[in-house]
Amino acid sequence: MLVESLASGFHLFLTPVAIGLTFVGILIGLLVGALPGLGPLMGIILLLPVAIALPPVAAMGFLIAIFVGGSCGGSISAILLRIPGTPLAAATLFDGYPMAQKGRASDAIGIAISASAIGGLFGGVVLIFASPLLARFASGFAPPEYAVLAITGLFAIAVISGGSLVKGLISGCFGLLLATIGTDEFSTGYRFTFDSHHMLNGFHIVAVVVGLFAISEMAYQIMGRDLLKMPNVKVARPGLYSIVLTLKHWKNLLRSSGIGVFFGALPGAGGVISSFTSYAIAKAWSKEDEKYGEGAEGGVVATESANNATVGGTLVPSLALGIPGDASSAMLLGALIILGFVPGPILFEQQPDMVGGIFLVYMASNIFLLIAGILITPLFVYVLRIPKLYLIPIVLLLCSIGTFALQASVFDLMVMLGFGLVGILFRAANYPLSPIVIGLILGPILENNLRRALLISREGYWIFLERPVSATLVAINVLLIVGAVVYALRNRRKTAVETEQNTA
Repeated sequence: MLVESLASGFHLFLTPVAIGLTFVGILIGLLVGALPGLGPLMGIILLLPVAIALPPVAAMGFLIAIFVGGSCGGSISAILLRIPGTPLAAATLFDGYPMAQKGRASDAIGIAISASAIGGLFGGVVLIFASPLLARFASGFAPPEYAVLAITGLFAIAVISGGSLVKGLISGCFGLLLATIGTDEFSTGYRFTFDSHHMLNGFHIVAVVVGLFAISEMAYQIMGRDLLKMPNVKVARPGLYSIVLTLKHWKNLLRSSGIGVFFGALPGAGGVISSFTSYAIAKAWSKEDEKYGEGAEGGVVATESANNATVGGTLVPSLALGIPGDASSAMLLGALIILGFVPGPILFEQQPDMVGGIFLVYMASNIFLLIAGILITPLFVYVLRIPKLYLIPIVLLLCSIGTFALQASVFDLMVMLGFGLVGILFRAANYPLSPIVIGLILGPILENNLRRALLISREGYWIFLERPVSATLVAINVLLIVGAVVYALRNRRKTAVETEQNTA
Protein backbone atom coordinates (compact mmCIF):
# COMPACT_ATOMS: atom_id res chain seq x y z
CA MET A 1 0.00 0.00 0.00
CA LEU A 2 2.88 2.35 0.82
CA VAL A 3 4.61 1.75 -2.51
CA GLU A 4 1.32 2.17 -4.34
CA SER A 5 0.64 5.48 -2.57
CA LEU A 6 4.07 6.87 -3.44
CA ALA A 7 3.85 5.62 -7.02
CA SER A 8 0.40 7.12 -7.52
CA GLY A 9 1.54 10.39 -5.96
CA PHE A 10 4.44 10.86 -8.38
CA HIS A 11 2.27 12.05 -11.24
CA LEU A 12 0.73 14.69 -8.95
CA PHE A 13 4.09 15.87 -7.63
CA LEU A 14 6.16 15.75 -10.83
CA THR A 15 4.65 18.88 -12.33
CA PRO A 16 6.33 22.27 -12.84
CA VAL A 17 3.70 23.95 -10.65
CA ALA A 18 4.09 21.58 -7.68
CA ILE A 19 7.90 21.49 -7.77
CA GLY A 20 8.24 25.24 -8.40
CA LEU A 21 5.84 26.25 -5.64
CA THR A 22 7.51 23.89 -3.20
CA PHE A 23 10.84 25.64 -3.83
CA VAL A 24 9.21 29.08 -3.58
CA GLY A 25 7.58 28.01 -0.33
CA ILE A 26 11.00 27.17 1.12
CA LEU A 27 12.31 30.65 0.21
CA ILE A 28 9.27 32.32 1.79
CA GLY A 29 9.54 30.07 4.85
CA LEU A 30 13.20 30.95 5.38
CA LEU A 31 12.32 34.64 5.06
CA VAL A 32 9.38 34.67 7.49
CA GLY A 33 11.31 32.45 9.87
CA ALA A 34 14.32 34.75 9.90
CA LEU A 35 12.25 37.89 10.45
CA PRO A 36 11.64 38.28 14.21
CA GLY A 37 7.96 38.14 15.12
CA LEU A 38 6.75 36.22 12.07
CA GLY A 39 7.40 32.49 11.68
CA PRO A 40 5.90 29.55 9.78
CA LEU A 41 2.41 29.92 11.25
CA MET A 42 2.13 33.53 10.12
CA GLY A 43 3.46 32.61 6.69
CA ILE A 44 0.88 29.85 6.30
CA ILE A 45 -1.95 32.11 7.47
CA LEU A 46 -0.99 34.96 5.12
CA LEU A 47 -0.60 32.72 2.06
CA LEU A 48 -3.49 30.33 2.69
CA PRO A 49 -5.83 32.29 0.35
CA VAL A 50 -3.25 31.89 -2.43
CA ALA A 51 -2.77 28.17 -1.80
CA ILE A 52 -6.43 27.16 -1.94
CA ALA A 53 -6.63 28.39 -5.54
CA LEU A 54 -3.89 25.94 -6.59
CA PRO A 55 -3.98 22.22 -7.46
CA PRO A 56 -4.20 20.16 -4.24
CA VAL A 57 -0.66 18.70 -4.15
CA ALA A 58 0.89 21.98 -5.30
CA ALA A 59 -1.07 23.84 -2.62
CA MET A 60 -0.03 21.46 0.15
CA GLY A 61 3.55 21.49 -1.11
CA PHE A 62 3.57 25.28 -0.98
CA LEU A 63 2.24 25.40 2.60
CA ILE A 64 4.31 22.47 3.89
CA ALA A 65 7.44 24.09 2.43
CA ILE A 66 6.66 27.30 4.31
CA PHE A 67 6.30 25.20 7.47
CA VAL A 68 9.64 23.45 6.83
CA GLY A 69 11.54 26.61 5.82
CA GLY A 70 10.06 28.67 8.63
CA SER A 71 11.05 26.06 11.23
CA CYS A 72 14.67 26.47 10.12
CA GLY A 73 14.71 30.17 9.25
CA GLY A 74 14.55 31.35 12.84
CA SER A 75 18.05 29.97 13.43
CA ILE A 76 19.53 32.49 10.99
CA SER A 77 18.60 35.56 13.03
CA ALA A 78 19.33 33.64 16.24
CA ILE A 79 22.89 32.97 15.08
CA LEU A 80 23.59 36.34 13.51
CA LEU A 81 21.74 38.70 15.84
CA ARG A 82 21.07 36.68 19.01
CA ILE A 83 17.37 37.11 18.20
CA PRO A 84 15.40 33.91 17.52
CA GLY A 85 13.16 34.58 14.55
CA THR A 86 10.77 32.00 15.98
CA PRO A 87 10.41 30.37 19.43
CA LEU A 88 11.68 27.17 17.79
CA ALA A 89 15.15 28.72 17.50
CA ALA A 90 15.40 29.89 21.11
CA ALA A 91 17.64 26.95 22.06
CA THR A 92 19.89 27.58 19.05
CA LEU A 93 21.05 30.78 20.77
CA PHE A 94 23.12 28.81 23.27
CA ASP A 95 25.79 27.77 20.77
CA GLY A 96 24.86 29.38 17.45
CA TYR A 97 25.46 32.96 18.54
CA PRO A 98 28.78 32.18 20.32
CA MET A 99 29.96 30.51 17.08
CA ALA A 100 29.11 33.68 15.16
CA GLN A 101 30.96 35.78 17.74
CA LYS A 102 34.02 33.61 17.13
CA GLY A 103 33.89 34.33 13.41
CA ARG A 104 32.14 31.08 12.46
CA ALA A 105 28.77 32.50 11.41
CA SER A 106 28.88 30.72 8.05
CA ASP A 107 29.66 27.38 9.69
CA ALA A 108 26.93 27.90 12.28
CA ILE A 109 24.29 28.71 9.66
CA GLY A 110 25.48 25.90 7.41
CA ILE A 111 25.28 23.40 10.27
CA ALA A 112 21.83 24.69 11.21
CA ILE A 113 20.55 24.31 7.66
CA SER A 114 22.17 20.91 7.13
CA ALA A 115 20.94 19.56 10.47
CA SER A 116 17.45 20.91 9.78
CA ALA A 117 17.32 19.28 6.34
CA ILE A 118 18.69 15.94 7.56
CA GLY A 119 16.43 15.99 10.62
CA GLY A 120 13.49 16.81 8.38
CA LEU A 121 14.34 13.92 6.05
CA PHE A 122 14.59 11.63 9.07
CA GLY A 123 11.14 12.80 10.12
CA GLY A 124 9.90 12.16 6.59
CA VAL A 125 11.19 8.59 6.58
CA VAL A 126 9.42 7.93 9.88
CA LEU A 127 6.30 9.64 8.54
CA ILE A 128 6.23 7.43 5.47
CA PHE A 129 7.18 4.07 6.94
CA ALA A 130 5.94 4.22 10.52
CA SER A 131 3.04 6.68 10.53
CA PRO A 132 0.38 4.09 11.50
CA LEU A 133 2.47 2.88 14.45
CA LEU A 134 3.36 6.36 15.73
CA ALA A 135 -0.20 7.57 15.26
CA ARG A 136 -1.49 4.62 17.30
CA PHE A 137 1.11 5.29 19.99
CA ALA A 138 0.33 9.02 20.20
CA SER A 139 -3.43 8.44 20.29
CA GLY A 140 -2.96 6.16 23.31
CA PHE A 141 -1.65 9.01 25.44
CA ALA A 142 -4.08 10.32 28.06
CA PRO A 143 -3.93 13.28 30.49
CA PRO A 144 -1.64 11.46 32.99
CA GLU A 145 0.99 10.88 30.30
CA TYR A 146 0.86 14.46 29.03
CA ALA A 147 1.09 15.88 32.56
CA VAL A 148 4.17 13.82 33.44
CA LEU A 149 5.68 14.59 30.04
CA ALA A 150 5.33 18.32 30.72
CA ILE A 151 7.04 17.84 34.08
CA THR A 152 9.88 16.11 32.24
CA GLY A 153 10.27 19.20 30.08
CA LEU A 154 10.34 21.39 33.16
CA PHE A 155 13.13 19.32 34.69
CA ALA A 156 15.09 19.83 31.49
CA ILE A 157 15.22 23.54 32.37
CA ALA A 158 17.72 22.75 35.12
CA VAL A 159 19.99 21.16 32.54
CA ILE A 160 19.79 23.68 29.70
CA SER A 161 19.74 26.91 31.71
CA GLY A 162 23.50 26.97 32.27
CA GLY A 163 25.18 28.59 35.24
CA SER A 164 23.02 28.45 38.35
CA LEU A 165 20.42 25.69 38.33
CA VAL A 166 18.38 27.65 40.87
CA LYS A 167 18.22 30.70 38.62
CA GLY A 168 17.16 28.50 35.72
CA LEU A 169 14.32 27.02 37.74
CA ILE A 170 13.25 30.46 38.97
CA SER A 171 13.05 31.67 35.38
CA GLY A 172 11.06 28.57 34.45
CA CYS A 173 8.62 29.09 37.32
CA PHE A 174 8.18 32.69 36.19
CA GLY A 175 7.16 31.32 32.80
CA LEU A 176 4.68 28.98 34.49
CA LEU A 177 3.22 31.94 36.36
CA LEU A 178 2.76 33.83 33.10
CA ALA A 179 0.93 30.80 31.68
CA THR A 180 -1.78 31.08 34.35
CA ILE A 181 -2.87 34.53 33.11
CA GLY A 182 -6.18 34.52 31.23
CA THR A 183 -9.39 32.52 31.26
CA ASP A 184 -9.48 29.27 33.23
CA GLU A 185 -10.45 26.47 30.86
CA PHE A 186 -12.32 24.51 33.51
CA SER A 187 -14.22 27.17 35.48
CA THR A 188 -14.25 29.92 32.78
CA GLY A 189 -13.11 32.28 35.53
CA TYR A 190 -10.63 35.08 34.93
CA ARG A 191 -7.17 34.91 36.48
CA PHE A 192 -4.79 37.86 36.87
CA THR A 193 -6.50 39.82 34.08
CA PHE A 194 -6.88 43.03 36.16
CA ASP A 195 -10.29 43.59 34.50
CA SER A 196 -8.63 44.04 31.10
CA HIS A 197 -10.29 42.28 28.17
CA HIS A 198 -6.94 42.25 26.39
CA MET A 199 -5.62 39.71 28.90
CA LEU A 200 -8.49 37.23 28.71
CA ASN A 201 -6.38 34.97 26.48
CA GLY A 202 -3.09 35.64 28.23
CA PHE A 203 0.04 36.90 26.52
CA HIS A 204 0.81 35.89 22.95
CA ILE A 205 3.95 33.74 22.88
CA VAL A 206 5.49 35.62 19.93
CA ALA A 207 5.07 39.01 21.63
CA VAL A 208 6.73 37.59 24.75
CA VAL A 209 9.63 36.00 22.86
CA VAL A 210 10.30 39.06 20.71
CA GLY A 211 10.27 41.27 23.78
CA LEU A 212 12.49 39.02 25.90
CA PHE A 213 15.10 38.40 23.25
CA ALA A 214 14.86 41.05 20.54
CA ILE A 215 14.01 44.20 22.49
CA SER A 216 16.36 43.41 25.38
CA GLU A 217 19.18 42.57 22.97
CA MET A 218 18.66 45.77 20.98
CA ALA A 219 18.70 47.74 24.24
CA TYR A 220 22.03 46.20 25.17
CA GLN A 221 23.38 46.88 21.69
CA ILE A 222 22.29 50.54 21.94
CA MET A 223 24.08 50.86 25.29
CA GLY A 224 27.29 49.71 23.61
CA ARG A 225 29.85 52.09 22.18
CA ASP A 226 30.42 50.48 18.80
CA LEU A 227 27.23 51.45 16.98
CA LEU A 228 29.17 52.72 13.96
CA LYS A 229 31.63 49.84 13.89
CA MET A 230 31.42 47.61 10.82
CA PRO A 231 32.26 44.03 11.88
CA ASN A 232 34.84 42.34 9.72
CA VAL A 233 32.85 39.23 8.80
CA LYS A 234 33.95 37.06 5.93
CA VAL A 235 31.01 36.22 3.69
CA ALA A 236 31.41 32.62 2.55
CA ARG A 237 29.00 29.97 1.34
CA PRO A 238 29.12 26.92 3.61
CA GLY A 239 28.82 24.45 0.76
CA LEU A 240 29.14 20.73 1.27
CA TYR A 241 31.59 21.25 4.12
CA SER A 242 28.67 22.18 6.37
CA ILE A 243 27.16 18.76 5.73
CA VAL A 244 30.48 17.16 6.71
CA LEU A 245 30.57 19.18 9.95
CA THR A 246 27.02 18.09 10.69
CA LEU A 247 27.60 14.42 9.95
CA LYS A 248 30.58 14.42 12.34
CA HIS A 249 27.92 14.49 15.08
CA TRP A 250 25.87 11.66 13.55
CA LYS A 251 24.93 10.09 16.86
CA ASN A 252 23.68 13.42 18.18
CA LEU A 253 21.94 14.03 14.85
CA LEU A 254 20.04 10.73 14.88
CA ARG A 255 19.19 10.97 18.58
CA SER A 256 17.91 14.54 18.31
CA SER A 257 15.94 13.75 15.15
CA GLY A 258 14.30 10.86 16.96
CA ILE A 259 13.41 13.15 19.86
CA GLY A 260 11.94 15.65 17.41
CA VAL A 261 9.78 13.02 15.73
CA PHE A 262 8.61 11.70 19.11
CA PHE A 263 7.52 15.11 20.43
CA GLY A 264 6.06 16.05 17.06
CA ALA A 265 3.85 12.96 17.10
CA LEU A 266 2.43 14.02 20.47
CA PRO A 267 -0.30 16.59 19.81
CA GLY A 268 0.42 19.79 21.69
CA ALA A 269 4.09 19.09 22.41
CA GLY A 270 5.77 20.84 19.48
CA GLY A 271 9.22 21.85 18.29
CA VAL A 272 10.11 24.12 21.19
CA ILE A 273 9.94 21.28 23.72
CA SER A 274 11.78 18.90 21.38
CA SER A 275 14.60 21.37 20.68
CA PHE A 276 15.16 22.18 24.37
CA THR A 277 14.94 18.51 25.36
CA SER A 278 17.34 17.38 22.63
CA TYR A 279 19.79 20.11 23.65
CA ALA A 280 19.57 19.05 27.29
CA ILE A 281 20.22 15.41 26.39
CA ALA A 282 23.04 16.29 23.98
CA LYS A 283 24.67 18.44 26.66
CA ALA A 284 24.32 15.67 29.24
CA TRP A 285 25.99 13.17 26.88
CA SER A 286 28.67 15.56 25.65
CA LYS A 287 32.38 15.35 26.36
CA GLU A 288 33.99 17.98 28.56
CA ASP A 289 36.03 19.46 25.70
CA GLU A 290 32.91 20.20 23.62
CA LYS A 291 32.00 23.14 25.91
CA TYR A 292 28.29 23.44 25.27
CA GLY A 293 27.08 27.01 25.60
CA GLU A 294 30.35 28.44 24.27
CA GLY A 295 29.94 27.66 20.58
CA ALA A 296 29.68 23.86 20.36
CA GLU A 297 28.70 22.52 16.95
CA GLY A 298 26.76 19.71 18.59
CA GLY A 299 24.45 22.21 20.27
CA VAL A 300 23.31 23.62 16.93
CA VAL A 301 22.99 20.12 15.48
CA ALA A 302 20.80 18.99 18.38
CA THR A 303 18.34 21.87 18.36
CA GLU A 304 17.94 22.32 14.61
CA SER A 305 17.63 18.64 13.73
CA ALA A 306 15.03 18.23 16.47
CA ASN A 307 12.78 21.16 15.57
CA ASN A 308 12.65 20.23 11.86
CA ALA A 309 12.17 16.52 12.56
CA THR A 310 9.20 17.66 14.64
CA VAL A 311 7.53 18.82 11.42
CA GLY A 312 7.53 15.25 10.10
CA GLY A 313 6.38 13.93 13.45
CA THR A 314 3.52 16.39 13.77
CA LEU A 315 2.17 15.39 10.35
CA VAL A 316 1.69 11.82 11.61
CA PRO A 317 -1.35 12.41 13.87
CA SER A 318 -2.46 15.26 11.61
CA LEU A 319 -2.82 13.10 8.50
CA ALA A 320 -3.54 9.68 10.04
CA LEU A 321 -5.96 10.79 12.76
CA GLY A 322 -6.97 14.33 11.85
CA ILE A 323 -5.46 15.56 15.14
CA PRO A 324 -3.15 18.57 14.58
CA GLY A 325 0.12 18.45 16.46
CA ASP A 326 0.40 22.25 16.68
CA ALA A 327 -1.07 25.47 15.30
CA SER A 328 0.81 25.25 11.99
CA SER A 329 -0.34 21.69 11.31
CA ALA A 330 -3.87 22.79 12.25
CA MET A 331 -3.71 25.34 9.45
CA LEU A 332 -2.47 22.63 7.09
CA LEU A 333 -5.46 20.48 8.05
CA GLY A 334 -7.73 23.45 7.43
CA ALA A 335 -6.23 23.89 3.98
CA LEU A 336 -6.67 20.18 3.27
CA ILE A 337 -10.35 20.35 4.23
CA ILE A 338 -10.90 23.49 2.13
CA LEU A 339 -9.34 21.65 -0.81
CA GLY A 340 -11.98 18.93 -0.38
CA PHE A 341 -10.10 16.18 1.47
CA VAL A 342 -10.95 14.65 4.85
CA PRO A 343 -7.86 13.95 6.97
CA GLY A 344 -7.72 10.66 8.82
CA PRO A 345 -7.97 6.97 7.88
CA ILE A 346 -10.40 7.81 5.06
CA LEU A 347 -7.72 9.89 3.36
CA PHE A 348 -5.32 6.92 3.32
CA GLU A 349 -8.02 4.55 2.08
CA GLN A 350 -9.78 6.66 -0.56
CA GLN A 351 -7.09 9.09 -1.76
CA PRO A 352 -3.76 7.21 -1.60
CA ASP A 353 -2.41 9.34 -4.47
CA MET A 354 -2.96 12.50 -2.42
CA VAL A 355 -1.22 10.92 0.57
CA GLY A 356 1.70 9.90 -1.64
CA GLY A 357 1.88 13.40 -3.11
CA ILE A 358 2.01 14.96 0.37
CA PHE A 359 4.80 12.56 1.39
CA LEU A 360 6.80 13.49 -1.71
CA VAL A 361 6.42 17.27 -1.34
CA TYR A 362 7.51 17.00 2.28
CA MET A 363 10.68 15.10 1.36
CA ALA A 364 11.34 17.51 -1.52
CA SER A 365 10.90 20.48 0.82
CA ASN A 366 13.78 19.32 2.99
CA ILE A 367 16.02 18.73 -0.03
CA PHE A 368 15.16 22.21 -1.32
CA LEU A 369 15.85 23.58 2.15
CA LEU A 370 19.45 22.39 1.95
CA ILE A 371 19.91 23.81 -1.57
CA ALA A 372 18.19 27.15 -0.97
CA GLY A 373 19.77 27.60 2.44
CA ILE A 374 23.28 27.22 1.08
CA LEU A 375 22.56 29.52 -1.86
CA ILE A 376 21.22 32.45 0.20
CA THR A 377 23.52 32.09 3.21
CA PRO A 378 25.87 34.88 1.99
CA LEU A 379 22.95 37.31 1.99
CA PHE A 380 22.19 36.65 5.65
CA VAL A 381 25.82 36.58 6.73
CA TYR A 382 26.19 39.99 5.06
CA VAL A 383 23.76 41.38 7.65
CA LEU A 384 26.56 41.17 10.21
CA ARG A 385 28.58 43.70 8.20
CA ILE A 386 25.90 46.36 8.52
CA PRO A 387 26.74 48.87 11.30
CA LYS A 388 24.48 48.51 14.31
CA LEU A 389 23.37 52.13 13.93
CA TYR A 390 21.50 51.12 10.75
CA LEU A 391 20.66 47.55 11.66
CA ILE A 392 19.00 48.19 15.04
CA PRO A 393 16.18 50.44 13.69
CA ILE A 394 15.46 47.89 10.95
CA VAL A 395 15.27 45.04 13.45
CA LEU A 396 13.04 47.05 15.80
CA LEU A 397 10.76 47.97 12.90
CA LEU A 398 10.49 44.34 11.78
CA CYS A 399 9.81 43.24 15.36
CA SER A 400 7.05 45.83 15.68
CA ILE A 401 5.46 44.97 12.35
CA GLY A 402 5.64 41.22 12.99
CA THR A 403 4.20 41.54 16.51
CA PHE A 404 1.41 43.88 15.43
CA ALA A 405 0.54 41.59 12.50
CA LEU A 406 -0.26 38.76 14.90
CA GLN A 407 -3.69 40.09 15.84
CA ALA A 408 -3.56 43.71 14.63
CA SER A 409 -3.38 44.61 18.30
CA VAL A 410 -1.59 47.55 19.89
CA PHE A 411 -1.74 45.59 23.15
CA ASP A 412 0.67 43.03 21.68
CA LEU A 413 3.12 45.87 21.05
CA MET A 414 2.78 46.91 24.68
CA VAL A 415 3.40 43.31 25.75
CA MET A 416 6.47 43.21 23.53
CA LEU A 417 7.88 46.39 25.08
CA GLY A 418 6.97 45.26 28.61
CA PHE A 419 8.79 41.96 28.22
CA GLY A 420 11.67 43.82 26.66
CA LEU A 421 12.06 45.56 30.02
CA VAL A 422 11.69 42.19 31.80
CA GLY A 423 14.42 40.79 29.58
CA ILE A 424 16.73 43.68 30.42
CA LEU A 425 16.19 43.19 34.15
CA PHE A 426 16.67 39.41 33.98
CA ARG A 427 19.85 39.76 31.95
CA ALA A 428 21.19 42.37 34.36
CA ALA A 429 20.66 39.91 37.24
CA ASN A 430 22.22 37.09 35.16
CA TYR A 431 19.01 35.07 34.97
CA PRO A 432 18.51 32.96 31.80
CA LEU A 433 15.66 33.96 29.50
CA SER A 434 14.97 30.72 27.65
CA PRO A 435 13.44 28.88 30.65
CA ILE A 436 10.77 31.61 30.75
CA VAL A 437 9.70 30.63 27.25
CA ILE A 438 9.61 26.90 27.90
CA GLY A 439 7.73 27.48 31.18
CA LEU A 440 5.17 29.62 29.36
CA ILE A 441 4.64 26.92 26.74
CA LEU A 442 4.56 23.98 29.13
CA GLY A 443 2.28 25.73 31.63
CA PRO A 444 -1.08 25.13 29.91
CA ILE A 445 -0.09 21.57 28.96
CA LEU A 446 0.85 20.73 32.54
CA GLU A 447 -2.09 22.44 34.21
CA ASN A 448 -4.85 21.19 31.93
CA ASN A 449 -3.70 17.60 31.81
CA LEU A 450 -2.90 17.46 35.54
CA ARG A 451 -6.40 18.65 36.39
CA ARG A 452 -8.00 16.26 33.90
CA ALA A 453 -5.98 13.34 35.27
CA LEU A 454 -7.01 14.12 38.84
CA LEU A 455 -10.66 14.52 37.82
CA ILE A 456 -10.81 11.07 36.25
CA SER A 457 -8.71 9.47 39.01
CA ARG A 458 -10.38 7.63 41.90
CA GLU A 459 -7.20 7.28 43.92
CA GLY A 460 -5.65 10.71 43.60
CA TYR A 461 -2.09 10.92 42.38
CA TRP A 462 -1.75 7.13 42.09
CA ILE A 463 -3.13 7.41 38.57
CA PHE A 464 0.33 8.47 37.42
CA LEU A 465 1.80 5.17 38.61
CA GLU A 466 -1.07 2.90 37.55
CA ARG A 467 -0.57 3.50 33.83
CA PRO A 468 2.59 1.90 32.35
CA VAL A 469 3.60 4.84 30.13
CA SER A 470 3.12 7.51 32.78
CA ALA A 471 4.89 5.32 35.36
CA THR A 472 7.83 5.00 32.98
CA LEU A 473 7.94 8.78 32.55
CA VAL A 474 7.84 9.23 36.32
CA ALA A 475 10.83 6.91 36.61
CA ILE A 476 12.64 8.95 33.97
CA ASN A 477 11.92 12.12 35.96
CA VAL A 478 13.38 10.53 39.09
CA LEU A 479 16.51 9.62 37.13
CA LEU A 480 16.72 13.19 35.82
CA ILE A 481 16.56 14.58 39.35
CA VAL A 482 19.22 12.16 40.59
CA GLY A 483 21.38 12.93 37.56
CA ALA A 484 21.04 16.67 38.09
CA VAL A 485 22.03 16.35 41.74
CA VAL A 486 25.05 14.18 40.89
CA TYR A 487 26.07 16.59 38.11
CA ALA A 488 25.82 19.57 40.47
CA LEU A 489 27.84 17.82 43.20
CA ARG A 490 30.50 16.79 40.71
CA ASN A 491 30.82 20.35 39.42
CA ARG A 492 31.01 21.69 42.98
CA ARG A 493 33.80 19.30 43.85
CA LYS A 494 35.62 20.11 40.62
CA THR A 495 35.37 23.84 41.35
CA ALA A 496 36.64 23.32 44.90
CA VAL A 497 39.63 21.32 43.64
CA GLU A 498 40.46 23.97 41.03
CA THR A 499 40.19 26.69 43.66
CA GLU A 500 42.58 24.82 45.97
CA GLN A 501 45.05 24.30 43.12
CA ASN A 502 44.92 27.98 42.16
CA THR A 503 45.40 29.01 45.78
CA ALA A 504 48.37 26.70 46.15
